[in-house]
Amino acid sequence: MTPMYTLYYSPGTASMVVHLALLEIGAPHELRLVDVDAGAQRDPAYLKLNPRGVVPTLVIDGRPLSESAALLMILAERHPESGLAPAPGTPGREAWQQWIVYLSNTLMSTYRFWFYPPELGSAEHTPEVRAALQRKIEGVWDLLDAQLSASGPYLLGREFSGADLLLTMLMRWSRNMPRPATGWHALKRLADLVRARPSWQRLYEIEGLSGW
Repeated sequence: MTPMYTLYYSPGTASMVVHLALLEIGAPHELRLVDVDAGAQRDPAYLKLNPRGVVPTLVIDGRPLSESAALLMILAERHPESGLAPAPGTPGREAWQQWIVYLSNTLMSTYRFWFYPPELGSAEHTPEVRAALQRKIEGVWDLLDAQLSASGPYLLGREFSGADLLLTMLMRWSRNMPRPATGWHALKRLADLVRARPSWQRLYEIEGLSGW
């Protein structure tokens, strides 16, 4: 079967949510590993697809597209039967869009500074900068845990959506922080639900991931 999509990915990175979405959809796709540790993201051939030299890149109908949150939204729109997003024009869809943008603008951008100190101008964070970034990330967990506690177990209430895939991927990135996201009760409940899904378990097999 001819692949509908080609995903350039690196295990456990921001490509994870796109890979999960493809597995949820069940659409034919091809995976191409970008060995970040070996610097493959800076290969001229890859830079033609993704001038920023990051993953993921998803090729759709010969067109390379990037930004994991945007790719999740594109896939949800192209495959409405997948249940990754509520129907257009509904309050659920509007809430879904809100959470996708919120997670991208707050957590993903802050994580970038947490994991890559040189982007803030130093080889390592000062204790003050590290503490400030930690407070910002934990503030997001506080807000999301309150949302899930009041209206969960998922971001949209009783119904799973692609926003929960994005959130759980971002929760996973906190696993080695001083207080991981699973230290919040409602967040852990959501993570457990998502990690029990066949797509999550299949991705771990394919990408060779283990643990949390």
